[in-house]
Amino acid sequence: MKIQHIAVATTIINLLLMIVLLTKINPVTAQNEQNKLQVLRGSGLEITDKQGKIRASISFHEAVVKDGVTYPAGILLRLINSNGQPSVKIDASDDGGGLSFSNEANGYVQLSANKSGGLLKIKNADGKEQVIKP
Repeated sequence: MKIQHIAVATTIINLLLMIVLLTKINPVTAQNEQNKLQVLRGSGLEITDKQGKIRASISFHEAVVKDGVTYPAGILLRLINSNGQPSVKIDASDDGGGLSFSNEANGYVQLSANKSGGLLKIKNADGKEQVIKP
């Protein structure tokens, strides 16, 4: 009988310890810590296909002076086709923003708005170009 009393007492103590330990585990805290890690930070992002070719990129570009014209710093999103040519570009800077859709063989459509105003530029495959400004 004495061994049975010891076994029952040990079982009860183990159950109490298990209950205390299980109540101390806080899954909400663990989940909150995991959610904090879901933000990516960096100066750029590239998405590649199975062959390692860049198919999309988001990059920060510094201000550049080219041919006497200052181009402000900004962010550029590029979606790239399988030939390595950007088909979609979206740019945002302090000066304004722009959007372009292009096909190297069939021309492009460009929409931009900046401090000097907005414009829509369309170029066909035959080289004809039309610019619309307000």
